[in-house]
Amino acid sequence: MTDALKRLSDEGVAIWLDDLSRKRITSGNLAELIDEQHVVGVTTNPSIFQKAISSGDGYQQQLTDLANRKVTVDEAIRMITTADVRDAADILRPVFDATDGQDGRVSIEVDPRLAHHTAATVAEAKQLAWLVDRPNTLIKIPATKAGLPAITEVIGKGISVNVTLIFSLERYREVMDAYLAGLEKAKAAGLDLSEIHSVASFFVSRVDTEIDKRLDAIGTDEAKALKGKAALANARLAYQAYEEVFGSERWAALDRAHANKQRPLWASTGVKDPAYKDTLYVVDLVAPGTVNTMPEATLDATADHGEVTGDTVTGTYEQSRAELDAVAALGISYDDVVQLLEDEGVEKFEASWIDLLNSTEAELKRLAPSEG
Repeated sequence: MTDALKRLSDEGVAIWLDDLSRKRITSGNLAELIDEQHVVGVTTNPSIFQKAISSGDGYQQQLTDLANRKVTVDEAIRMITTADVRDAADILRPVFDATDGQDGRVSIEVDPRLAHHTAATVAEAKQLAWLVDRPNTLIKIPATKAGLPAITEVIGKGISVNVTLIFSLERYREVMDAYLAGLEKAKAAGLDLSEIHSVASFFVSRVDTEIDKRLDAIGTDEAKALKGKAALANARLAYQAYEEVFGSERWAALDRAHANKQRPLWASTGVKDPAYKDTLYVVDLVAPGTVNTMPEATLDATADHGEVTGDTVTGTYEQSRAELDAVAALGISYDDVVQLLEDEGVEKFEASWIDLLNSTEAELKRLAPSEG
């Protein structure tokens, strides 16, 4: 093992784990990752919970209790997922305290079926924050058009938010704007801005997956030479946008009121194409003030053979813009790609949630006490 994860942390990258399960909590594995692998946060999503709960490992007693209480399947899912997030938050609490609330956080997502409904998303975010009842929670809200005003409203109420499913540079700027507007509302309401935190989850690998597919379809040497470049270019230009927004006068006024920057979080950092190095979306996206949330395989790969050479983002903006322009020059529409990815992202999480509801409902029926 190299100490690549420590070097990554020293460069200002917060290492979060993109996974959670009850087994990971009860076995001591999460505590071990915090102690030994520099993990300082956890993210979850509907697909992660669907995989964890469907495996059945560690959930039988709670499912049996819920079946005996004859709760609805929606209530059962919320009881199970918030219990896991609460326990993980407790394990991470020392990190939260040591970093003044910046890290040591666990994310839980609003019901993905609400992604296009602003008021329902706000109501769900408030309910989740109340249910988990831990200061080191982040409520995940998707960066859909309907999600943007929900972000402002939820931040304005003093609830910390992880904005998820960001693919486009334009939408990312809208997300930062929604965050600043929320802070301004919170300030006007007399809330303590130093206690409100946020990250913006900018998705990486899926951009390459979609654009590479289109480059392969073109098939020229010029197209093939651009494979594996768009995702990094897109993320690096997102960091440029972050530097601009959090270097603005608007931000300076909030900074004086002790507000926290909304950190960029690199999500979907597991490499999908085996032709690429398995640490690509970690070691090539090193920049201060960022978060990288990794599936365990990517975390292990980085620990084992990741080569962390310092900041690999700042100063790449001109080259990154040229690479995205070259992709566009081949007739691949950036706007079409990012909208497709957002739509697919919402659909995938919704499908996972429905799978989870169906499998949990079947378990509740199986465990239900016989009448008599």
